[in-house]
Formats: sequence, C-alpha cells, structure tokens
Amino acid sequence: MIGTTPKKMALAAAGLACGGVLCCSASGWAARQGGKSTSKPEESELHREVRHQIQVAPYYSVFDYITYTLDGGKVTLRGYVLRPTLREDAEEGVKSIEGVAVVENRIEVLPRSADDDSLRRAIYRAIFEDAILQRYGGVEQPSIHIIVKGGAVALEGVVESESDKSQATTRASSVPGVSNLQNHLSIRAKTSKAN
Repeated sequence: MIGTTPKKMALAAAGLACGGVLCCSASGWAARQGGKSTSKPEESELHREVRHQIQVAPYYSVFDYITYTLDGGKVTLRGYVLRPTLREDAEEGVKSIEGVAVVENRIEVLPRSADDDSLRRAIYRAIFEDAILQRYGGVEQPSIHIIVKGGAVALEGVVESESDKSQATTRASSVPGVSNLQNHLSIRAKTSKAN
C-alpha cells in the first residue's frame, strides 16, 4: 500500500489473521434485509451513540460487517462476523447506551472454514492491492468489507463512484474459488458545496 509504513502493514496483516471488520449504517444492508430506520431529530444523538459503540467493539476487521436499524428505543443489529465474541460485544455495547430499551441481535457468526479464510485473504489482496481501490484499504476502518460464506462472497460498504464499485467486482471475481459474488457496495452521496 502506498504511504503505509511497515508497522501499519504488520498491523493490517495481524488484523487479517485475526478476523473481523465492522461497519454500521442505518441503511444499506439493513434496507436490503427489510430493516426499518427512522431518523427523527431526537434520535440523531442515539444514532451516533449506537454507531460509535459498534465501531469500538474489539476485534473488527475488513471481514465483518454490522449494520443497525433504530426504531425508537429498539435497536436491531444485523450483519456477519467471524468471532462470536464480536457479536456479543456489539450487543453489550449498544445495550449500555442510555435511551436504548431493547436490542435485537440478528448478527450471524460465520462458520469456521480454512477455505473461506484463504478466499478472504485472496480477495483482500485483489481489491486493496489494486491501484484504484487501495485508497479504501489504507484507513483504520476500510469502507469495503468482504464477507465470505461457503465460497460465496458479498462486498459491503461504500465507495466513491460507480466505476470503483465495478472495479471491486472485477477484482473480486478474478479470484479463483469465488462461487458467487454479490456486490452490495453503495455509492457515497456527493455533498454540495455551500456558496
């Protein structure tokens, strides 16, 4: 990775070996799963707190993806994680927030598989060693998440453009062993500049 020190590369490699990324969104994956998100002004602070608790859960990496929906004081967690402890930690963190009355945890723990682990690493390299896509991987919490289950691959998260989304599909599908690829990456909304 350009601009990455050997220490950062070693930490990234350790993260790959250990498992799990976490991303949260009140829309995206949850919306595709039939989730409901409310965005009342009085809930905006609660949204920030839920997002923060998910992001600070230990042992997350690019191979986990957690979303949430908020309906009043009820939080529904969804997504995929490699470690059962991450599933539990995310739930406990959200439960600790003032204003959260109920947490429904629908996070799926992915089955252990050496084949899937190898595929995860190969897809990671294919995507984040690409000259165009590497900018998405050189941050603490990458915006592209790679979910692998039984050889089936889902790309989750957010990219800047349709061409980046297409490039991620091309790179991931070029990896031998990918049996089914679904690209759920969304395009980050452009913010208009104030005059």
